[in-house]
Amino acid sequence: ETNTLPFHPFEMQQGDVLRMEKEHQVLKEQLKEAQEKYEQLQSRSSEETSALKELIKINVQETELSKTELDWFNRDLEMQVKKWQQEKKESQENFKALRSTVKKHTDTNERYLKTIDEKEKQYKEYLNTYLETSNKLASEKVKLEELIKKSQDDYQECVKRAVKAEVSVLKNWKETEVCKLNGIACKAEANVRMLKSLSSSASAAPKLKSQIESWEVFISNIKKQLEKVETEYEEKIQMVKNGARNCLTKMETVDLPSP
Repeated sequence: ETNTLPFHPFEMQQGDVLRMEKEHQVLKEQLKEAQEKYEQLQSRSSEETSALKELIKINVQETELSKTELDWFNRDLEMQVKKWQQEKKESQENFKALRSTVKKHTDTNERYLKTIDEKEKQYKEYLNTYLETSNKLASEKVKLEELIKKSQDDYQECVKRAVKAEVSVLKNWKETEVCKLNGIACKAEANVRMLKSLSSSASAAPKLKSQIESWEVFISNIKKQLEKVETEYEEKIQMVKNGARNCLTKMETVDLPSP
């Protein structure tokens, strides 16, 4: 179909109606989008409003609770203020008592300071006396140390001489005992040799056999005693050399009866 109608007065110029329809369509779409956005905003606003109402409810409850706590705090504060006022009163009274005590201590301190000055003067006098005495004592100490060192050297020398003398005495005692026992052993061995020579005859041999055995046993005992004497005296000599005391004693020996 073809529009054969003139465009005036509906159109100022040809195509105005079509253009208006297109603009109307665009506006409809914009209106639809705006309506959708409005619905979304309204939904979100409703949710936010509900959340805000809930938050306001919670804030109201918290406010009431805070008010209650504030009342408690005010009561506690009043009690603390009363307590503080009482403590302040007691502190003031204590302060007055302390001021009186401080004055007493100040007076006492002044007396002590005077006493300290006097004591310091005495101390200086005593110190000077002490230094003089200390110097004298130091000089005497040096002399005494020299005497002690000399005495120690003399003592060590005396100890060496004493040890040497004790060792010499012990050696003499040992040699005396050893000589004595060796003499007895030599005499006994001579008797054994004599008896053995006499027992060469057949008639005398049985009679002398027991005597020879007795003398041999005697000789064995003498040798044992000789070893014991040598050992004990050597031990004593070694003990004296090592610094032992009270070792200068004779060894008691048993006189063995000869057969």
